[in-house]
Amino acid sequence: MKKTFTLILITIFSIAAIYALVRYVRMDGFAFAWALSFLLMLCVSVFTEALKSPLTSAYYEQKEWERKGKIYESLGINFFRKLLVWSGWEKVIRKSFPIENNTSALTKLYYQTKKGELDHLIILLIVLGFNIFVAFSFGVVKSLWLLGLNVFMNLYPIFLQRYNRPRVERAMNLSKRRQHIPVC
Repeated sequence: MKKTFTLILITIFSIAAIYALVRYVRMDGFAFAWALSFLLMLCVSVFTEALKSPLTSAYYEQKEWERKGKIYESLGINFFRKLLVWSGWEKVIRKSFPIENNTSALTKLYYQTKKGELDHLIILLIVLGFNIFVAFSFGVVKSLWLLGLNVFMNLYPIFLQRYNRPRVERAMNLSKRRQHIPVC
């Protein structure tokens, strides 16, 4: 009951914050697109953290066409990763979620790839809705800020999580096997 109440409060706050943003910032510019993306990152992250779902859906499993990440590499994921390092984002995120060489840390990182993907997927869909609305209300050109930032701030992070998760899973499984091998 407490969890449900918390989730409802987070949703109400999120809707109120988005309403205020829509009311006070023009929807057809960069400022709106940027503010909406960060506001949704905050709201969705808090929501999914409070949800505490185990995220066991088959959706998170690697698909046959994703094997070895070649599709993501052809879409420029390595360039996106370099941008994250160059911008300092990688350093910031590693303070919150350090990569350690133990099973517990790798298991937590594996879960975080799922949670991060879910967060960005929800935001992608919400911003897509705003993008369509702005395209019809103000014109396609005015909606390009929303589209561009949505691709950069949500679609590519989804690709990155899907690209990294199999590697984290392999490291996690290797770490689990090493724990069960008796040391002589």
